Amino acid sequence: MGVNTVQQVNAGKARRTDAKKGYKQPWILHFMVLPAEVLVFIFSYIPMSGIVMAFQDYKPALGISGSPWVGLKHFRYMWENDYFLKITWNTLFFACSKMVMNLIIPFFFALLLNEVRKMALKRTIQTLVYLPHFLSWVTLSGILIDMLAQTGLINQFLAAVFGIKPIFFLGDGNWFRFTIIFSDVWKEFGFNTIIFLAALSGINPSLYEAAEVDGAGRWKQTFYITIPALIPITIVIATLALGNVLNANFDQVFNLYSPLIYQQGDIIDTFVYREGLLSGQFSFATAVSLFKSFISLILIAISYRLAYRFAGYRIF
Repeated sequence: MGVNTVQQVNAGKARRTDAKKGYKQPWILHFMVLPAEVLVFIFSYIPMSGIVMAFQDYKPALGISGSPWVGLKHFRYMWENDYFLKITWNTLFFACSKMVMNLIIPFFFALLLNEVRKMALKRTIQTLVYLPHFLSWVTLSGILIDMLAQTGLINQFLAAVFGIKPIFFLGDGNWFRFTIIFSDVWKEFGFNTIIFLAALSGINPSLYEAAEVDGAGRWKQTFYITIPALIPITIVIATLALGNVLNANFDQVFNLYSPLIYQQGDIIDTFVYREGLLSGQFSFATAVSLFKSFISLILIAISYRLAYRFAGYRIF
């Protein structure tokens, strides 16, 4: 057995030992979490009894106990429905695009902001860019609808400066996809930057001092010290985001989309809303939602495993 193999085995044993020690916390810490666990159980687990509707032909007049069982009928119809495959692709496209952009842009923005030496300016910029995070999509969607209208501020600016004809941002499918991704990144990248700035604050200043003594400039210090220090937290964020790959942000899409762009903008959550609450197809909507929840559960388990394997991060 080689030296590297022995070191890997020993490192694995050390991680497992540390993990076991992490569970032996004082009972008072578990007691502090108890109120939150009770609320989660009441509002998240007790209502899960309604998932049986996915296997029934549910009728409100008959209730769950009186509605006839149909087995996997709704799941078969779901997979035979071409439109379901379309909205699944839309959901994956939106979610994956947002995940990638909300990882890359905060990463580089944190590097740039870290180079600002005037603390007053740095804090002002940081406050301005993460302020949109605290606004709801109901508020932001109203602002975006007014700004992106054909007679809105954005189209007036494009016409005056570049001579471009008005663009139907929220009525054209391709432009709608761009609008959804760009607006989500604009809203969240400032807040996500905080995570990277926190990681940067943990870098030992003596590393930069030693690099400066050796003649390394700011670019080399960034490339050989700053970026490697951000790699572990980047891996953690990327792997944990895997659990949200089927979550394309219902609030955002619901407040911005319209029947004109259902083919390019409809996602699983908005489809479930329309089928369940508007069309009264309760069983079919429950089947679609249950399928999404099952896949998300698998992805969350995989993401936590990957985060622990590659970055030593774990929650439980």
